[in-house]
Amino acid sequence: MLATQIAVADGHWSRLLGLLPVAARDFSRARALWIVPCRGVHTLGMRFPIDVVYLDKDGIVLYAEAHLKPWRVAPVRVKTVGVLELPAGTLAESGTIVGDTIEIKLQKERR
Repeated sequence: MLATQIAVADGHWSRLLGLLPVAARDFSRARALWIVPCRGVHTLGMRFPIDVVYLDKDGIVLYAEAHLKPWRVAPVRVKTVGVLELPAGTLAESGTIVGDTIEIKLQKERR
């Protein structure tokens, strides 16, 4: 399991901000940000590295970028529909590679 707490960035502002307002200590193991739609990310203004997983519509890992440092721009991948941002080291720890299938299950918030 890559993450048990997944935040979704699916609106203009949430996709634009991404993890910028998050402190490194608050983005620990088991957390992730699912950015959809998305074909590429940046870490401009961020204060910590992240792992990035580019997924197609079926959840297949098309590309994986481990330990993307702050103040970088990751490549745009046109076949990607969404990007999963994870704490740095998650890819190595989990053994996730290109070709793997990632299943994202989101629960509806209870009111």
